[in-house]
Amino acid sequence: MRLLTKLRDAIGGPREAAAAEAQRHLDALTKPPGSLGRLEDLAAQLASLRGGPPRVEAPVVFVFAGDHGVVAEGVSAYPQSVTAQMIENFLTGGAAINVLARQAGARVVVADFGVAQTLAPKVGLIDRRIASGTANMATGPAMSRAQAIAAIEAGAALAEDAHASGADLFATGEMGIGNTTAASAITAAVTGVAPERVTGRGTGVDENTWRRKIDVVRRALDVNRPDARDGVAVLAAVGGFEIAGLVGVILAGAARRVPVAVDGFIATSAALIATTLAPAARHALFAAHRSAEPGHTIALAHLGLVPYLELGMRLGEGTGAVLFVHLARAAARIYGEMATFKSAGVDGPSEPAP
Repeated sequence: MRLLTKLRDAIGGPREAAAAEAQRHLDALTKPPGSLGRLEDLAAQLASLRGGPPRVEAPVVFVFAGDHGVVAEGVSAYPQSVTAQMIENFLTGGAAINVLARQAGARVVVADFGVAQTLAPKVGLIDRRIASGTANMATGPAMSRAQAIAAIEAGAALAEDAHASGADLFATGEMGIGNTTAASAITAAVTGVAPERVTGRGTGVDENTWRRKIDVVRRALDVNRPDARDGVAVLAAVGGFEIAGLVGVILAGAARRVPVAVDGFIATSAALIATTLAPAARHALFAAHRSAEPGHTIALAHLGLVPYLELGMRLGEGTGAVLFVHLARAAARIYGEMATFKSAGVDGPSEPAP
């Protein structure tokens, strides 16, 4: 709890002076003001967050894995064994996130936060195991409050270590069969939107399974009745260990003023929890893309975030967040490398006629 309290106390709001200076600099570059559209907005937010010229040269994507007891309710198209198998895929470099991270020059951090199957120690796998998966949230809390805090702090510590090693952008990723059910329940709990509006088909379940999934989310909320004002309570009631770990990454990023690229629906459910715990953390968040999951649009609207990419993706793993790295790097380089009207000897805009 000590680290969580320390992080929350360290998170501040946007630096208005830095934001104004960033806008002045962007308007002085050799282009009509605003002509690079959202790329300029992105550059300005990165500069404001950092308090100076932005830099995106050493991104890290955190891929946290955990299993969910709620799979006992038949809410997924895939067996729980896939979680452990995909960890092996991450470690050998064969997953989508590995391919995209290599292209983006991002380091991949893979951590076990609570996979049901006991995993043998492997090179590249970080053990932050809280338990062998969560409990079934449809019949009671997914985890204890102490476990939720432990997972948040474990994720935060990994992010702090990455920052100390030079990481200048955090990307959020996850793996866990059943975690779209948890994300749906978190989103419904925090936003107050009905389960049928925030619950999608996840890994591609059929109509009957989708309706069962909605019922499971509704039962989980009825059984646990989490207090939407208490992010840890929501997480303990209906969350997942890997989601909790991502909450820690987001809080650490906000505290260190490192931009956090939020991936899809599951990662955004972690952002809902993080901003419940520390509302000012919102200023460090960048919505990488809009997932095909219906609840993602609702969660983004609640956070006031507009996604940068619209690709119909719903894989998770941090894939959308790593694609965003290219945009963030482009924005940072426009800010730092583009000439100003003065330095290039180019005439600026004409003064309006009297």
